[in-house]
Amino acid sequence: MDSQKPPESSPASLVYPLALLIAIALFVAGIVVIARGGGFALFAAGGVSVVAVLIVWPIASILTSEQADRKARTEHLIKPVSDRMDQVLVMLNLISEQQLLSDRAKAVAFREKDRDALRRAISEEIMRGDYDAAYVLADDIERSFGYKAEADRLRDQIKAGKFEAIGKVVAESVKIIDRYAQTEQWPAAMAEAQNLVKQFPGAEQVAKLPAEIEARKNAHKQILIGNWNDAVARHDVDGSIAILRKLDIYLTPQEAETLEESVRGVFKEKINQLRTQFSLAVQDHHWAEAIRIGDQIMHDFPNSKIAQEVRESMDGLRKRASEPAVA
Repeated sequence: MDSQKPPESSPASLVYPLALLIAIALFVAGIVVIARGGGFALFAAGGVSVVAVLIVWPIASILTSEQADRKARTEHLIKPVSDRMDQVLVMLNLISEQQLLSDRAKAVAFREKDRDALRRAISEEIMRGDYDAAYVLADDIERSFGYKAEADRLRDQIKAGKFEAIGKVVAESVKIIDRYAQTEQWPAAMAEAQNLVKQFPGAEQVAKLPAEIEARKNAHKQILIGNWNDAVARHDVDGSIAILRKLDIYLTPQEAETLEESVRGVFKEKINQLRTQFSLAVQDHHWAEAIRIGDQIMHDFPNSKIAQEVRESMDGLRKRASEPAVA
């Protein structure tokens, strides 16, 4: 059995013995003074001091002992709690470390599942046509898992899917553009191409469509100009005029100026033809034919001299046409 350690003396425990010695000294000094015929003041002070020290000292000892006992009991009660708190802290640190290990273990365990989920999400975005979202998911595979090669492969897959989808839409639109081009509806064809450009910005097969339409329009214009020149050379007046009506929407002011002389010649020849036909119809008393030709002259060439002449004779022609035929 271990021996108890003696309590250490405190500075306060030395005060009362010292005070008692001082009180006894005063008491003895008072006796000496009385023996020499002096007063009792010092003797009384010494006696009172001795009595006071003898009374206070036990009380102070008891209080000091109780305080030490309370401190010991307090330490005795607090020590298990403190030990328990230390144990709890150790357990919390252990749980925290285990949780971190658990998170890492779960991350490793679900790594492949997360990758599969991202792959499926990319396929779904491609099917929906949301290629930007698919690219973001492919970048996430590279950023989160470090699989650059697989991310590049998925990006190529997204690009191929986007190209194929755009190709289908472009093919349908090209059919519509072809129908517009065949009927020479160039503004409608260009509007269709511009809609595709807005729908698929940056797509090469779409970006070149407006230029292709413009090239087809110019090529058709050159064909019409060639047909015009051939008709003029053959003196095909009606054919020339029909071609000119088609060619009118294609010509720039400069191009129209270069054709002005040949156009004037064709119209002059046409007027001469109509004048001759009108005169023959009148001479042969074909009043209905004369009226038809006269209406054409006034409609096609309203400002010409022949139109003014025909306009003056139309009332008489209609009157003659309304009379009964004479055998």
